[in-house]
Amino acid sequence: MDYIVHIFYGVLMAYFGLISPGMLNMTALKIRIENGTSNSLKFAFGAALIVFVQAGIALYFADYFIKNPEVIERLKIAGVVVFFILSIFFYYLSRKELNPKISNTKGNYFLKGIGMSLINMLGIPFYLGISIFLAAENKILIEQPFILLFVIGASIGSFLLFSTYIVFANIIIKKVSFIAKNINVILSLLFLALGVFTLIKIVH
Repeated sequence: MDYIVHIFYGVLMAYFGLISPGMLNMTALKIRIENGTSNSLKFAFGAALIVFVQAGIALYFADYFIKNPEVIERLKIAGVVVFFILSIFFYYLSRKELNPKISNTKGNYFLKGIGMSLINMLGIPFYLGISIFLAAENKILIEQPFILLFVIGASIGSFLLFSTYIVFANIIIKKVSFIAKNINVILSLLFLALGVFTLIKIVH
């Protein structure tokens, strides 16, 4: 059962961590509209493959931090700052109008997915912060084979999210500004709540 739980948390964190319309999922959507489902799925698979690597790196460092309590205490404080910054960031995005222009995208879509996912700078910090938070709440174990299961779940979750954008591309493209605004408000409030919750635990 613990094995399934770790996969579940990996899927859940990746899916909702990427749900806001952004570079990767909007590109998957554009490729679906312009070049068909097959090519967009190749892009999604390439991007999800890098999520596997990013989550793996994040949990490697999470394992180190958890084994060094003096570091984890400082990291918790840094985590509060990160959560508040993310809250402000998503609130800022919710105030912007998002009107993506469909441009011509050609080439190897699998490699394009890998390349664009590699330059996603939020990947490793996101999984590092989330994994440490979940470990502190005794939701996951930062040790093998649970690290591998969580990372596999994260990769699956990201692919499922990209697939959601691909499957519902025609609906999403018509309502992208409305979706972005509401999702970003929810994410802003979520990270604000996580920041306050973590701060309260540190104080007490």
